[in-house]
Amino acid sequence: MSDRLSGQVAVLTGGASGIGRRTAELFADEGAMVVIGDRNEVLLEEVRMAIGADRCATAVIDVTQEPDLERLVTQAGERFGKVDVAVNSAGIGTLGPVHDHPAESWRAVIDVCLTGVFLAVKHEARAMLDQGGGGVIVNLASIYGRQPGEGMVAYCCAKAGVEMLTRVAALELGPRGVRVNAIAPGFVETPMTAPTQPKSRAATSTQSPLVARGNRMTSHVPHFSSPATTRRGSTERRSWSTEARCIVRRRDCSAETAERKKGRPPDARSSNDHLAQGS
Repeated sequence: MSDRLSGQVAVLTGGASGIGRRTAELFADEGAMVVIGDRNEVLLEEVRMAIGADRCATAVIDVTQEPDLERLVTQAGERFGKVDVAVNSAGIGTLGPVHDHPAESWRAVIDVCLTGVFLAVKHEARAMLDQGGGGVIVNLASIYGRQPGEGMVAYCCAKAGVEMLTRVAALELGPRGVRVNAIAPGFVETPMTAPTQPKSRAATSTQSPLVARGNRMTSHVPHFSSPATTRRGSTERRSWSTEARCIVRRRDCSAETAERKKGRPPDARSSNDHLAQGS
């Protein structure tokens, strides 16, 4: 692995399993110190020991509780001196048709997948600005933020909200040096999706034919988080055959506008603003 994140401090929510855990491991492999928040204390300790207590700190948190997220970010500053990168991957999902979807299930998904990301971004950005600006925030969106999934009304709506949250945060924080990006994977095999994998696979097979397994999808996150990457902006999804279906548009869209006026599609891979896709 490279050392492109050497000396960086990363805060991750939902980092005890699935995408979040693999991202934390990759960050550590790339040289970063990581501070992981999750509600599963047993798995948190497992990750801390795997990465190494000298490079990893953990906190039991509930992302729906603002004081918990404030505490997580504060802990990162106190333990490692700063916050350079934040990855917000905590999430839950439910399955059920709109006409039978319990309101309490709807609220639970929205609270974790959307409100939890908002609260995390709020305190992560505040810490970065208090340090004088600079930093990277990566939110985990989903292909379901743009395309409907049968029985997934709450999850789809929450992830659509994460996309817009990312756009607004990028608009506001970009001029102050904080880049806000999003990754929008297709179906990924994780502990969260395990109970519904057969049905979810079938529902998405014609829309998102590839199934990701953590390693391939999460390998893009360190790239987005590296100081060498200048990418910032909102999340856009292109019809590429890959599970990491996102491209982050620059705030300066003059080049794209010029290409459109000439009748040509914009070059999605110009400069550093390309889609990092799995091989």
